[in-house]
Amino acid sequence: MNAIRIGVCAAVLALFCGGVAAQGYPLKPPRIVVGFAPGGNTDLVTRILAQKLGELWSQTVVVDNRPGASGMIAGEIVAKAAPDGYTLLLTPQTSIAVAPSLYGKAPYDPAKDFAPITLAGSSPLLMVVHPSFPPKSFAEFVALAKKGSAGALTFGSGGIGSSPHMAGELLSAALGIKMNHVPYKGENPALTDTIGGQIPIMFGNLPVALPYVQAGKLRALANTASTRSPLAPSIPTVAESGIKGYAIATWSAVLGPAGLPAELAARIQRDIVRVINQPETRDRLIGMGVDLIGNSPEEFGAFLRAEIPRYAKVIKDAGIKAE
Repeated sequence: MNAIRIGVCAAVLALFCGGVAAQGYPLKPPRIVVGFAPGGNTDLVTRILAQKLGELWSQTVVVDNRPGASGMIAGEIVAKAAPDGYTLLLTPQTSIAVAPSLYGKAPYDPAKDFAPITLAGSSPLLMVVHPSFPPKSFAEFVALAKKGSAGALTFGSGGIGSSPHMAGELLSAALGIKMNHVPYKGENPALTDTIGGQIPIMFGNLPVALPYVQAGKLRALANTASTRSPLAPSIPTVAESGIKGYAIATWSAVLGPAGLPAELAARIQRDIVRVINQPETRDRLIGMGVDLIGNSPEEFGAFLRAEIPRYAKVIKDAGIKAE
C-alpha cells in the first residue's frame, strides 16, 4: 500500500511540476537544434519559427546548426538533453524516421528517446523530368515504366535517405518496378544534371524545383503529397494520377527529449500554432511551399510511430545502404 501511495504521489508531483514549468516557460533562451547547414529549407523554416517564438516568449530563441550523419548528430544532442523544453529539435523525417534504419546503428531510439511536440508543416516534392523525356504525363510515365526500359527509369535526388530518394523508392514499390537511383551531394547538383539531360527524372522539393518548371527547363509529372499545392495547382498528385494511397512530403517537425512534461510539450505546440497562424509567418511559409499543420503532440506521436516502420520497410525491401 505504501508503494502505491508513493507512486501516486510521484505521479501527482510530476504533473504539478510539469504544469508549473509550462506556465513559467521560458525563463531563459531556448535553442532549436537543426541537423543541416544554414541556408537549406529546414534551416530557413527553423529561423522563421525561432524569430516569431522569440517575439512571443520575449526570449531569444537560438538556432544551433549541427550538420552531419543525415541529421543524427543533432538528434543525439536533443535525445541526451535535459527534458526541460530548452533544447528542441526541428527536423525533416531524415534523422528520425529514415537514418536510424538506413545506418543500422543510431545513437538513439527514434521511437523512445524523443517527445513529439508537433508536425509544424510539410513540403511537397515534385517528380520532374527533362523536356526531352517522352512521357508528357504521369500516366504515360507509368506505361513506359511497365515496359521496363532501364535507361528511362533512372532518377536523381539530393542524397541517399533524403525525402526525394524515399519518394522514388516508394513509387518503385507502388508500381512493382525498379528505378535506378543516382544520389547527388545536394539537390542543386541533381537539378543541374536533370536540366542538362544527364539524368531523365528527378524528385525535388517543390520550392527548389518549381522555378525551373515555370521557366520551361523541366516538366513536372506529379506532386508527391496527398493534396495539390497552392503554388502549383495545375500539377496533379501521384495519388489522383492513379497510385492510390501514395503520399510523401518533407516534414518540418518539432521534438524534445523523452521525459518532456506533457503540459510543457502542449504549451510549446500551442505557441508554435500561434506563430504559424500569424499572417506574416503564414504567408512566408506558404510562399516557401510549406503546407501548415501544427497538430497536437498526441497526433504527431501517432503519425511518427507509423512513419518509422514505413521507411524501415522501404529501406529493407530496396536494399538501400548508406554510403
